[in-house]
Amino acid sequence: MQQLTLRQRLLVASMLFGMFFGAGNLIFPASMGQLAGRSIWQASAGFLVTGVGLPLLGVAALGISREEGLLQLSSRVGRAYGLFFTCVLYLTIGPFFAIPRCATVSFTVGIQRLLPAERQPLVLAAFSLAFFAAVLFFSLRPGQILTWIGKLLNPLFLCFLAVLVLRALAAPMGDAAAVEPAGNYAAAPFATGLLEGYNTMDALAGLAFGIIVVQAIRRLGVEEPGQVARNTVLAGLLSSLLMAVIYLLVTVVGAQSRGQFAAAANGGEALAQIAAWYFGSAGAVILAVTVTVACLKTAVGLITSCGETFVAIFPGGPSYRVWAAAFCVLSFLLANLGLDAILDYSLPVLMFLYPLAIVLILLTLGGGLFGNDRRVLRWTIGCTAVAAVLDLLRALPEAARGALHLQPLIDAAVRWLPLYAQGFGWVCPALAGLAAGLAVRRLRPRS
Repeated sequence: MQQLTLRQRLLVASMLFGMFFGAGNLIFPASMGQLAGRSIWQASAGFLVTGVGLPLLGVAALGISREEGLLQLSSRVGRAYGLFFTCVLYLTIGPFFAIPRCATVSFTVGIQRLLPAERQPLVLAAFSLAFFAAVLFFSLRPGQILTWIGKLLNPLFLCFLAVLVLRALAAPMGDAAAVEPAGNYAAAPFATGLLEGYNTMDALAGLAFGIIVVQAIRRLGVEEPGQVARNTVLAGLLSSLLMAVIYLLVTVVGAQSRGQFAAAANGGEALAQIAAWYFGSAGAVILAVTVTVACLKTAVGLITSCGETFVAIFPGGPSYRVWAAAFCVLSFLLANLGLDAILDYSLPVLMFLYPLAIVLILLTLGGGLFGNDRRVLRWTIGCTAVAAVLDLLRALPEAARGALHLQPLIDAAVRWLPLYAQGFGWVCPALAGLAAGLAVRRLRPRS
């Protein structure tokens, strides 16, 4: 068979959406809505660029490139760079940050507020142990991931989410247009929304999950590379449309909640307030189930993707089952550091990886314009990497910046590097690298 049926395409898209959409995808738009107020549409436009547009382009780039995965795609720059970028990206969206965050967000939003402070560490340990035991159970059966996520976990999540969101939209707490924007949303709502979209990690996940989509399509009987690429892009498009709709609805609900509540400390607290307002004590149960299922399906997708990738990178090393178990154990240990510690140190890494991922995606999609010349890739990626390191340093926690005496370097970058203060210091160096690479290609054509 060389064509997927409509039902199969929807199933693959459901699987991809299920892997993309975790609890972070709920808490960040809810918080953004509360803070953006009447500027929600500008902020949402920025958020959708990095939270939906980039993941779609990432999946499309992998599909169109017809490469087997991120390692092969990034190795177009060079083998060493490919190994470095692939390992760092998968560890970031895997056991170092995103997977532990799945457990801690579930605990923080659904359970922590019901417990006295002295019992929280012990209960977090017990909860995260049970959480990762379930993740490992599903992950050790990667051939069934289409069924686990596409048919079971994702529909369950959407049902619980629909109960909460539709009830809130049917009886809004207030008028979003009457809420004053707060913080950076008052001065630059679009740019702030762009950076907020980084926190979802979905552009990185778009590059990482592509291999799972390709393998799922092949398991359904499609082998011809062109059809695999086409169906991969279609799955990305369908899942991205569903993500965009949910992002907008949750953002609106968050903004309307300001009619009754002050802006919460984070999106998890905002969702808890909203759930309690509409459903009372039952709201905590609805929210806990919604968030836990959202995190569970995302963690399963991440463990599966990381395990299969590291088997491919190190073919003579541990088996998939060993990698999956090791990643679950490491994620369990890091989850018990707490949500605040994970968030504090994930942002600097994202500020480094996102520019490299964005540039790789765009160069892949536009590679036909310069013959996928490695010199263009190296110049552009190299200049982007230098600026991305500066973005990483600026995003470090204040204590780390002080200990490393980074402030003079950061002040100089603010003065001399365009857009650095806004979090986009990599843009001009990337364009300069692209121009240099194209000039080298033109002046020294290959024989």
